[in-house]
Amino acid sequence: MLSYSIKRLLAILPVLFLVSMMAFLLIHLVPGDPAANILGPFAPKEEIQLLRHKLGLDQPVLIQYISWLKQVVQGEMGESITTGRPVLEMILTRLPLTLTIAVLATAISIVIAIPLGVLAAVKQNSKIDLFAMFTAFSGISIPSFWLGIMLIYLFSVKLRWLPSIGYVPITENFQEAMKFLILPAGAMGLNLAAVVTRMVRSSMLEVLRQEYIVTARSKGLSELAILVKHGLKNALIPVVTVIGLNFGYLLGSTVVIEQVFTLPGVGSMVITAILGRDYPVLQGVLLFLTFFYLMINLLVDILYGFLDPRIKYS
Repeated sequence: MLSYSIKRLLAILPVLFLVSMMAFLLIHLVPGDPAANILGPFAPKEEIQLLRHKLGLDQPVLIQYISWLKQVVQGEMGESITTGRPVLEMILTRLPLTLTIAVLATAISIVIAIPLGVLAAVKQNSKIDLFAMFTAFSGISIPSFWLGIMLIYLFSVKLRWLPSIGYVPITENFQEAMKFLILPAGAMGLNLAAVVTRMVRSSMLEVLRQEYIVTARSKGLSELAILVKHGLKNALIPVVTVIGLNFGYLLGSTVVIEQVFTLPGVGSMVITAILGRDYPVLQGVLLFLTFFYLMINLLVDILYGFLDPRIKYS
């Protein structure tokens, strides 16, 4: 297990290098000049050129990339062009909120999807199964931002149960923080639940046809014990894969949700950086989220061994 983890961690390095290079080049191809954006449209060209020189934007792209990469290797990600703050500090300040939303959304999807998927598999081709599949297809088809707006309309405007905008740090007041986070997490979680429900149903149908399930029934085990101990445990491997992959997707999709609910997370920081042509912030966020996504994949692979002891790592 340890040697496998070390090999996977080492394999992450070339992936991060390629991502950093592609992100840097693509971001610099985006039209717009950060210096002109900072000084305004009526600034003299001499002042714009002076600021470009100060920020190092007048150097060749390759030189800029090498300079930035040296900072990354040293554990830094440069400074924001618009605020002057260290990029890593900005990311770490906003990351807890984005992670909290993603974790809550994942938890909501699991609570909904696993029971619904198992029930749909057990009651295959019944009205329950048709309802579950209709719900799943509807959830996949509905964009999370539209669902978020509908949740605001229902629970904030009509029922007035929950606030529509604002944020309280979860470390200050957990109960109040949940009031602000449940709607954005619910909008994202319902989308993910649709995907996971289909995977749980498909995986459970395959497992329930296996011979060891028939053997367990012949031994007189209760249906609940068969479903939970023998069925669901063996059906979870592809489900865990889907959840792990989609957790990375959730981190990226918070860009939209945080705008809908005006939350100060990494997503809203990305939007501000795009509008301000803040290259270091965009590069830092993309690299950081890529690293996070790769680490999640590693944890998912390690989790396979706990779900199925037959899986060996080399």
